[in-house]
Amino acid sequence: MRYILVLTLLLCVYDTKAQTVKVIKYPELLKMIEGESSKIKVFNFWATWCGPCVKELPQFESLNTKYSKQNIEVILVSFDFVEELNGKVKTFVEKKQLRSKIYLLDETDYNAFIDLVDPGWSGAIPATLMVDFRKKKRAFFEKEFKAEELEKTYLDFIN
Repeated sequence: MRYILVLTLLLCVYDTKAQTVKVIKYPELLKMIEGESSKIKVFNFWATWCGPCVKELPQFESLNTKYSKQNIEVILVSFDFVEELNGKVKTFVEKKQLRSKIYLLDETDYNAFIDLVDPGWSGAIPATLMVDFRKKKRAFFEKEFKAEELEKTYLDFIN
């Protein structure tokens, strides 16, 4: 009986540490992008099938960890298919030990909203949007960040 109780407690503790991936529609994303917040938000648009996206993800995790006490919120928005959530996406997130907030955008017509994220966005990924609500400032980058480039870009953005 004790063994079952200990095992149950361990599973509960493990489960609370597991990262979740929330499925959202565009209106929810828009609220995050346009809503008021005291935090500077860094949105990264990516997918598990996008090599450059996967390559730059550690930079976003590093930024999230290093500046977490300085009013930053890193939000990873996956463009993977919702059907792949429980298999491919969650497995990827666990394997890479991602700790930033992760959302899977359940939309099929990306052309309907990419201009609303940024008018200059072609729809290609990786792409990054930085938003400072207090200063009413935005910056959009349609590119892969090379090693240590994201942190410098972020620091330039907040100054």
